[in-house]
Amino acid sequence: MIMDRVAGAPISWGVCEVPGWGHQLGPEQVLPQMRAVGLVATEFGPEGFLPRDPDAKAETLRAHGLSAVGGFVPMLLHDSASDPLPAVDRELDGFVTAGAGTLVLAAVSGLDGYDTRPELDEAAWHTLLRNVDRIAERARRRGVNAVLHPHVGTMVESRTDVERVLSGSTVPLCLDTGHLLIGGTDPVELAKAVPDRVTHTHLKDVDVAFADRVRAGEISYTDAVRDGMYRPLGAGDIDIAAIITVLEASGYRGWYTMEQDTVLTGTPTGEGPVADVRASVEYLRGLGL
Repeated sequence: MIMDRVAGAPISWGVCEVPGWGHQLGPEQVLPQMRAVGLVATEFGPEGFLPRDPDAKAETLRAHGLSAVGGFVPMLLHDSASDPLPAVDRELDGFVTAGAGTLVLAAVSGLDGYDTRPELDEAAWHTLLRNVDRIAERARRRGVNAVLHPHVGTMVESRTDVERVLSGSTVPLCLDTGHLLIGGTDPVELAKAVPDRVTHTHLKDVDVAFADRVRAGEISYTDAVRDGMYRPLGAGDIDIAAIITVLEASGYRGWYTMEQDTVLTGTPTGEGPVADVRASVEYLRGLGL
């Protein structure tokens, strides 16, 4: 069974690093709800959600019966004038102290949010690819697995971007089923093609009609999330069961972090976002994998 490797993420409760994203819930609400639906671990969430001190961060999770998976770390990687390694070292100090083994790296654009991004020239691509390999090696020396997360609105978004990373670097990937699909990559086919490069997984389900509109530029990513592009696992158009089956058959033993990016327009009424998280957990349990 994979359920002992299924983790939560604060973004499923609308907790996000993007300024103005929406109403932000606190850990005193999110963490007990994670545990109540049966999750055993979580990613950290954005800076400021959990205590900054690594010991206090780890203790906060332990107090709620959760272990630390790691976290999403957005970094500017394509600028030759900016060396990311000092910031990576500071992140790794915290990860090691908190017992978190996975650094989920995103090659951000340098702009706020994920609705637009610039185009990179060859020199910038060379810098980006060199930096992801440098970061992965630095993390490896500290006992942390650094993975690159293809993500809408970052410099690694499209199928062409993903293929460039695969051919031009050795960094492992975070297989984020939703962001890959929205960016134009079939996550099932990618899992089949390069299972050896996938060492971390974000499970999302997506309404493909929204994904098509985002890709076509008809609606912004943020608006699509707010309007319900992400669905509980099993309720969208991604074959989640096939992805897990392919990965497990290839020997994958990493985490499956459930993420349904959510924008809260105010204080939740009723159960709030935990209802969708619970539905996703029940879906995974029902697979019997």
